[in-house]
Amino acid sequence: MNISEILKSATEVLRESGVAEPRREAFSLLTLSLRKSQIFLIAHSEYELSGEEATHFQDFLKRRARREPFQYITGRQEFYGLDFIVSKDVLIPRPETELLVAAAIEILRENSRFCEVGVGSGCLSVAILHEVGTATAIGLDVSEKALAIAEKNAETHQVAERLELRKSDVFENLHGEKFDLIVSNPPYISAEEMKTLQLEVRDYEPATALTDGKDGLSIIAKIIKDAPRFLNERGFLLLEIGHQQSADVRRMFDKTIWRSVESLPDFQRIERVIKARKM
Repeated sequence: MNISEILKSATEVLRESGVAEPRREAFSLLTLSLRKSQIFLIAHSEYELSGEEATHFQDFLKRRARREPFQYITGRQEFYGLDFIVSKDVLIPRPETELLVAAAIEILRENSRFCEVGVGSGCLSVAILHEVGTATAIGLDVSEKALAIAEKNAETHQVAERLELRKSDVFENLHGEKFDLIVSNPPYISAEEMKTLQLEVRDYEPATALTDGKDGLSIIAKIIKDAPRFLNERGFLLLEIGHQQSADVRRMFDKTIWRSVESLPDFQRIERVIKARKM
C-alpha cells in the first residue's frame, strides 16, 4: 500500500476505535514508523511502503486502536520545553502541571533545596533544576521502575548530580532533612472519577499515581500533615490538586502552622495548585 491508501485505511481503524482526531493520529503514527516528516507524507502520497515498514506501522496502529496513549508508543513526551522518556510505569506529563514548575521557579533562591513527593518520570524536578541552576533536590517515589526512568531523564538533561532519587512512600525515607520547598503532583483522582476517565488514562497510566483508591484526598492530607517537619522556617509547599478540590484542601491547613495558603489557577481558570507557606 502507498501512503495515501494506508492513511485512509488507518484513519478508519482509529475512528472505529473511538480515537479522537483519527486522521491526525494516523499521520503521526506513520511519521513515527517511517521516521519521515508529515511534509514528506503529503508530498509523496504515492510512496509504497516496504513490507518491513508496513509491519512496523501496523504494530503501532494496533496499539493505538487499543487506546494505548500515543506517548507510550513513542516513549516520549515534551514538558516545559524539554523532552522526557515515558513508559507505562509513569504518568504522562501534562501541560497543566507546568504551573507547578513556574511556581517553584518563583520561590527558589540561590542554593535552594527542594523535595518532590512522587517524582514519577522526573519531569517536575528535572524541569525545575534545569531552570534553577543552583538548586538541589531529593525526588521520592514508591516505584523503583519510576525512579529508574527519572534517573534517565535527569541524566539526559544533565541535572543528575543535583537530584538524589530515593524510594519512599511519601516521606517515609526522609531522615531529618529540611527543604525550602516541597512540591508534589499526588494521586488526587477519586475512585469514582477513575471510572469516567478516558480509556487511555484509565487503562494504561499507573493507577497508583492517579488515585488513592478513595476520595482522592487522603494522600494530599498526609503530605500537608507531615510536610512541616521537613520544611525550613517560612518554607513552601506546592501541591497540584483536582477540579473542585481547592476548598476541601485549603481546610486541611492548620493556621497555627501555615502563615498563608492560596490557590493558583491554570490556563482554564481551574484552581489547580495550592501554594502554602510555613510559619
